[in-house]
Amino acid sequence: MNKFKKLTRDQRKWRTAIIMLLPALVFLALLIAYPLGKVIHDAFYHVHLINKSLTGFAGAANFQKVLADEHFGQAVKNTAYWTIFSVLGEYLVGMVTAVLLNQKFKGRAIFRTCIFIPWLVPIIVAGMTWDWMLNPEFGIINYMLTNMHIISEPINFLGDSKYAMATVIFVNIWRSFPYYTISFLSAMQSIPGDLSEAAAIDGAGVFKRFFRVTLPQLRSVSLVIVFIHIIWTAINFDFIWVMTEGGPNYATETLPLMIYRYSMKKFDVGAASALSTMMFTVMVVLFIFYYRKRSSLSDDMA
Repeated sequence: MNKFKKLTRDQRKWRTAIIMLLPALVFLALLIAYPLGKVIHDAFYHVHLINKSLTGFAGAANFQKVLADEHFGQAVKNTAYWTIFSVLGEYLVGMVTAVLLNQKFKGRAIFRTCIFIPWLVPIIVAGMTWDWMLNPEFGIINYMLTNMHIISEPINFLGDSKYAMATVIFVNIWRSFPYYTISFLSAMQSIPGDLSEAAAIDGAGVFKRFFRVTLPQLRSVSLVIVFIHIIWTAINFDFIWVMTEGGPNYATETLPLMIYRYSMKKFDVGAASALSTMMFTVMVVLFIFYYRKRSSLSDDMA
């Protein structure tokens, strides 16, 4: 009791806050901190799920094995293409649909509701549905394209290396752009109408008002949403796996799929952890860049 009375009011508040946060901190430590630490640890050790005799400190051997993999370069390129074009397409489609849904027209509320449906569809369901629709033998997409005489014969969109990556990127854009739409639409609602009206009075056209008034007001939300989706897309595994499993002939294999191949097919946890650590390092660098960009943007707005 004497010790408790000696505590100041602020100290009691801090102690209460720590006690209240302790379950969450333990939860984060068990589900995030420990697995992350284990991955970084295994990256420098020989860890094999089948060959238990393969143990001990590996140094940089796991990293060298990954870098020497004949498919590593292609996986890096695929990850870059998959991430850049997915995020770019999502941004452009999301921006266009947000601008359209920000206009006043009959049934606007219905369209605003319906456009969010693709984002609500689970990735597994969306991937399997599109896999069926794109099937060259009985898929509805090839059926429509051939009947409309756009193509002369069915195309194996997911089985041909010329079309596979572009196809999965297109499907990913279809599913993810509603998140951009809702985010941009919400931000547009907070832009004062006086700014656009003043620009119109000064003679600015529709496009000029968009690029000079609306778009600058969306810089903050654009930075946040693009950064989040770069991370989400780069580490995405299930969408490509459901549709192509990284094929055909590694044409759509990205780094997350390569990690899966090392860990669950070759059972080489050490190499998989090394590749995961490399990806984690890149994500940390991106986060530092984002943090500095966000800070400078906040200073400019202030």
